[in-house]
This record gives sequence, C-alpha cells and structure tokens, in this order.
Amino acid sequence: MAIGERIHYFRLLRGMTQKQLGNAVGFTENTADVRIAQYESGVRTPKAEIVSALARELDVSVHALTVPDIDTEIGLMHTLFTLEDTSALKIGEIDGELCIRLDKHSPRYPAMFELLSAWQKEAEKLAAGEITQADYDRWRRYYPTYDQDAIRAKIPPELFTADLGSKE
Repeated sequence: MAIGERIHYFRLLRGMTQKQLGNAVGFTENTADVRIAQYESGVRTPKAEIVSALARELDVSVHALTVPDIDTEIGLMHTLFTLEDTSALKIGEIDGELCIRLDKHSPRYPAMFELLSAWQKEAEKLAAGEITQADYDRWRRYYPTYDQDAIRAKIPPELFTADLGSKE
C-alpha cells in the first residue's frame, strides 16, 4: 500500500477531513485539503518533514505511513500490520506457536484462501521432494504465471499483479 493510501486510511480512521489534517500539519486554509488530496491520490509525495508531521497528527509511527523496508524487522512488522488492515490476515496462536491466519469473517477470505492454498500446495510438493528448490523458487518469483491450478482465474485481477519479466 502506497503512502497516499496509508494517509487516507489513517485519516479516515481518525475521523478527520482532508482540510482538518492539512490545517493540523500547517498548510494554509486555502491549500490544506488540496495538498492532502494530492498526497492521498499519489499526485504528490510528501517530503520527510511533512510525513513526520502527518504521522504525529494521525498518531502513528512514520513507519506506518511510509512504504516499509521488509529487509528490516521493523519494516516487516509494519508490512504485516498493513496486511492486517487491508486483507484477511490476522495474528494468532495454534498449539503454543505464533501463526498468521486468515479471518473467515473477512470479505477477502475466499480470495486469500485460494491464493494461499496454491502456495501451500507448492510448499508441500517441495517438502515431499516432488519439485526442486529451483522449481519452487521459480513458481514464487513468477507467480501466478506457473500456477498449475488456475486458481488465479477465480481471483479478480486487481488482487494480484504479475511480473512477467524475462523467463528462464
């Protein structure tokens, strides 16, 4: 989720209008709503000092607004938090182990279940020695191109994007 979408999400969560948020971060009365609308739509990207001010006014970490670096633990956590906000994923515990699960009450549950089921099937094939690590990696890196179950045909196109770069 891009920074504009995150600003929009947290602004609505706080019950603020674009003008209220813009005024709170110091924009003039005439430009406050326009500037926030531009950030939310992706027409403009806020500079670091504006992101800090937005985070302060929205009562969130800067990490919650920016696109996280998933190579860091904090970035990965904020990615998971975003997925919790936007998809059917939830944190839970099964038999004393932490797990990420699908929330059956979410409207996105059926689509997410199909997508994750395809992934689980490939992981099981790898564990059973039916495919090689290279096969599994190719499946993941080009998903959904090599999905043999055609599950993706049931999923609305806006729920996934395929990087169809050069194939081996």
